[in-house]
Amino acid sequence: MFPLDRQSPTPLTDQVEARLCELMASGRLPAGARLPSIRQLASTLAVSPQTIVTAYDRLAARGQIDSRGTAGFFVRAAAAPSDEAAAQLLEAGEEQEPVWLAQQANDQRAGRLLASSGALPAAWLQDAIPAAAVQRALANSAAGLASRCPPQGLPELRERIALLMRAQGMPVDAGRILTTYGATHAIDLICRAFLQPGDTVLVEDPGYFLMFGRLRQQGLRIVPITRRVDGIDLAELEAACREHRPRLLFVQSVLHNPTGWGSSPGNLHRLLTLAQQHGFLIAEDDVHGHFHPGQATTRLAALAGFERVIYFSSFAKALSPALRLGYVAADHALLRPLLREKILTVLTTPALNEYVMTEALATGRWRKHLERLQRKLVTARNVCIRQLGEAGIAFDEPGEGGLFLWGRLPSATDADLLVQDALRHGYVLARGASFSADSSRPSPHIRFNVVLAQHLGLAAYLRERLAAQGEARAVLEGALKISG
Repeated sequence: MFPLDRQSPTPLTDQVEARLCELMASGRLPAGARLPSIRQLASTLAVSPQTIVTAYDRLAARGQIDSRGTAGFFVRAAAAPSDEAAAQLLEAGEEQEPVWLAQQANDQRAGRLLASSGALPAAWLQDAIPAAAVQRALANSAAGLASRCPPQGLPELRERIALLMRAQGMPVDAGRILTTYGATHAIDLICRAFLQPGDTVLVEDPGYFLMFGRLRQQGLRIVPITRRVDGIDLAELEAACREHRPRLLFVQSVLHNPTGWGSSPGNLHRLLTLAQQHGFLIAEDDVHGHFHPGQATTRLAALAGFERVIYFSSFAKALSPALRLGYVAADHALLRPLLREKILTVLTTPALNEYVMTEALATGRWRKHLERLQRKLVTARNVCIRQLGEAGIAFDEPGEGGLFLWGRLPSATDADLLVQDALRHGYVLARGASFSADSSRPSPHIRFNVVLAQHLGLAAYLRERLAAQGEARAVLEGALKISG
């Protein structure tokens, strides 16, 4: 189909991606054209199937091709949205505000690469729940689409979730589990059930950006605690406990968002001790824990046996955003007020979603899908570190795995100007300051999605922009020395 240069230092995956881009740009692969299958193109080019998989994934993430399940991959039309359609899209906030960043990930606007997105590309999830699984789930339901779901969640699903959690070392039974619409819903229930206006809440800095706005909305006092490579800063935490008498701490112990860092067992043990001494609750966010490539991972809920710990996670990111299904686990005394708030606000979660998720867990589809995702993420992560590193991004602490890389910009770079310019070129980047409770404080970091940020165009853009800013800084410093 096209030649590859095996003597070139450019990786074969990059060459395949670039050649396909050229064919699409020239019209030799027009819109609607079906690309060769992964095995067919791998055989033709004498490369591994994984090389083609990675190239196709990058093109799909960029919106240049579509994955249509078993039908294969097709070239996507490059038409921009009409003026009428663009006018109908409302912006929820200003650029780089958390709600704006979250909106970009879900609007999926044409011509934008969501290089800092918190989600996997659709191509990675399309086969996770086949239509046959949905049909079986309906067939197994009590009354099909007329089925009602208990407010706490389907008993069979809660039992499956309990089995999953026990395999991760957390001692829980189905009676201590509550289903939710996802992690954001779980955070909302926790705030409603346990916090009052004026209460002090501790958060990690950097941390999950959408949570900060939710806490402020309720009139809560937010005290940020620095997040380090091995966990939350214990000295800062202890000082904050003495000064502010917090009611609750939100923490991510596994594959922290946005950094991808973990927490050491020693750090978590000390954290639990401080919670006991100062009487605050801990809300443990484990949304990204599913992506961890290893099994020996310590969670607060496992160490504490759920004493003072409210654990929550979600299937939406790893399995299907269309399901919007998550779960909370806690002792009965803490779960009961959460259940009351769920009934008062949404009554229950959809029975169809819960039957489909039960089917995925019961048949082993979830486990197999997760293993595939973990392997692909490791490969994507390595490629992303290499490409972005060559472009000038530093990864001082790459983290333990998962979806994110916390990249540091060169000292000469203005992060705010960079993300603004990147957007004008079709790249949506999230600056580090957006992940801080105090977004006005500058940060030299960018969060990168390891799957979507592999695109060659992004690496080329960053290489050019970072080099140009570095040269400008050098000229300015030289001029200042001469004038001095």
